[in-house]
Amino acid sequence: MTTNSQLNPLPLLSPSRSVSQNYPTVVRRTALTDTPLTSTPNSPRGLQPSDGYSIAPFLELPRRATTLDVPGLTKSRVSPDGTIAARDVGSKLVIVMVGLPARGKSYITKKLARYMNWLQHETKIFNVGNTRRQSKHHVGPASHPLPDSPVLEASMGSKSPPLVELDTSHPANFFAPDNPQTAALRESWALQTLDELLNWVLHGNGSIGILDATNSTVKRRRMVLNRVKDRSNGELKVLFLESVCDDKDLLEQNIRLKLSGPDYKGQDPDIALADFRMRVKNYEKTYETIGDEEESTEGFQYVKMINVGRKVVAYNTQGFLAGQAVFFLLNFNLAERQIWITRHGESEDNILGKLGGDASLSSKGVKYARALVRFMDYQRTEFRRRQLERFSLQSTVSRISSQPTTPKGEPVEPHFCVWTSMLKRSIETAKWFDEDTYDIKQMRMLNELGSGLCDGMTYEEIREKFPKEYDDRVHDKIGYRYPGVGGESYLDVINRLRPVIVEVERMQDHVLLIGHRVVARVLLAYFMNLGRQAIGDLDVPLNTLWVLEPKPYGVYWAVYQYDENKDWFYKIENSNSSLTTPTNSTPPPEAGTSVTSSSVASPEAALLLDTKDTSPPSTANMPPPPLPSRSRSMTVTAPSPLSNESHPVEHDAGVDIVISSLQ
Repeated sequence: MTTNSQLNPLPLLSPSRSVSQNYPTVVRRTALTDTPLTSTPNSPRGLQPSDGYSIAPFLELPRRATTLDVPGLTKSRVSPDGTIAARDVGSKLVIVMVGLPARGKSYITKKLARYMNWLQHETKIFNVGNTRRQSKHHVGPASHPLPDSPVLEASMGSKSPPLVELDTSHPANFFAPDNPQTAALRESWALQTLDELLNWVLHGNGSIGILDATNSTVKRRRMVLNRVKDRSNGELKVLFLESVCDDKDLLEQNIRLKLSGPDYKGQDPDIALADFRMRVKNYEKTYETIGDEEESTEGFQYVKMINVGRKVVAYNTQGFLAGQAVFFLLNFNLAERQIWITRHGESEDNILGKLGGDASLSSKGVKYARALVRFMDYQRTEFRRRQLERFSLQSTVSRISSQPTTPKGEPVEPHFCVWTSMLKRSIETAKWFDEDTYDIKQMRMLNELGSGLCDGMTYEEIREKFPKEYDDRVHDKIGYRYPGVGGESYLDVINRLRPVIVEVERMQDHVLLIGHRVVARVLLAYFMNLGRQAIGDLDVPLNTLWVLEPKPYGVYWAVYQYDENKDWFYKIENSNSSLTTPTNSTPPPEAGTSVTSSSVASPEAALLLDTKDTSPPSTANMPPPPLPSRSRSMTVTAPSPLSNESHPVEHDAGVDIVISSLQ
């Protein structure tokens, strides 16, 4: 019998050493903690007999459970804050995109990354196209057309291909499957991008890495799967996500959107369009959809989205994160609609500066609520007018947007929902909406953050009575939970708002959410793709109204502020510069008169709704402007759109944004 003293020496890996190397992993635990020693790598795999060592029974470790980890809602010794512990590799996830170009892969990855980051699961997109564009060859029409001559002597592995003169006569042929040299070069870029992803997930803080590429053959997908298994000792899960599009109108729109991307920047549109169509044809020659052959692979899991969510097929879903991703993917649609977000009107407690409570509206709050109804009536009419104008110019708009049509073939006018919390000040703000015209519903999920023992107190009172609690909140505003029954943190609010977000993503109707300050911050942080630290600094004062419209490459937004003197809403300048008094603002419509499009501000200038406009916005992840206090004036202008497009997609989709603020 082998004794402990007869065991072979057990080498320990340096944390910087790649887990793909064939070294045994040693995990030691003490009686008081299950936290691995700091010298162990980010792999939960214990010693196995196949490693060539005699293993005493007390050193044999089973594979760790891959149950849910939710920041703010779960905790353990290895994960006191609820994030996935570095050693729990099996709980993390790699999502591998599959699909031909212009099938909506980037649209899907950005929406999915935004959602998972908002849930505080660190998610990052790694795009193979960006690796190609950043290589020393600088191939891509943005710099010069892609080559068609098989002169690049690329090889798999770390060796860089030589820099050569490129034949620029037929750029799209660079992607031809019968060009073995360029195919090898593209393969090396794919592996390079995948290794960057794995380094981030295995050795960084990542929970979900998304590989955005075509991965259009069984061979390529097998290579990716084997690489992930090798680097993670078989622990890291892989979810393949295939996007299929057979809707000709939707496909044509996607193709034209591609022309505004980095590959075709500054190119003649006709030449660029011909090049891209040829690129797609080259991929189509060897494209292999996920099917029975790969289903037979042990542990293989995939989701197939058809026409950007009209049909979803899921196979063998494993793990908490994969389940969350699949659930979200079931709630996609491209319908045109508006999402409005505002706080309730001023309440009696707002006047006193008290937290929480369940006070009624003040007289000013009642005035705001009445004006809100008139403004929503106007905006609803304006949206329908613009919708029918676009339809008359382009009859395929209803099919492109996946929206139902009337017997005349016109797009059906969206319903309008008004959702409030179950607190008086929110309910009373919706009191004057006509329930025959608006679908009004109260939701406990929209209640304000619970302040526990501090409910009904001012911030000054909290600082005097609970100085430690006050300081704790200052140092960790998002993670801090108020003490006492009903006390919550921002993370609690995020998790209870999850069904609201999913429903808003699923529905094809307009919706007005009348919430509270923290609730509005969290909702806006989702739609505007703000990082964790930016959420608590987002200024959402009373008498302010946000409108958001989902678009293929981001979310367009505008901000309105209520002018109590004129009893109407006016657009806020989208700028972090000083806000000045407007010199030509139009007065609100007179009572009893009809409202025309020229009489008041509308979101049309800010929200680029024409389907012919395919240029992605130039500002990505731009924080909303710090809105003025009531003592400050404002400029009435059209804000620029917000989109994820101009940031390179290899950057973290949840990057924090610094906002000068607030309170």
